[in-house]
Amino acid sequence: MPGVGENPEIKRLRWRCRRGMRELDQLMLRYLDRRWPMAEDAERAVFLQLLDCEDDKLWRWFMGRERPENAELDALVTLIAGLPA
Repeated sequence: MPGVGENPEIKRLRWRCRRGMRELDQLMLRYLDRRWPMAEDAERAVFLQLLDCEDDKLWRWFMGRERPENAELDALVTLIAGLPA
């Protein structure tokens, strides 16, 4: 069960993944649970940048209405959107 016995960094990230919109919460937490543990430092840094973005931008990006100008953010949004539910 995610959350039990996690280190403080993961707990903070899990909290930051809560966006107040269920769909965004699920996407962010899915990445954190499935990809973060194996991600390299560069990918983790891009995810942290993604967490700093405004929810309305994230929503438009994940719904395919817009694309991030930053190529690394764009690649990560594509990766996260493609993770199986």
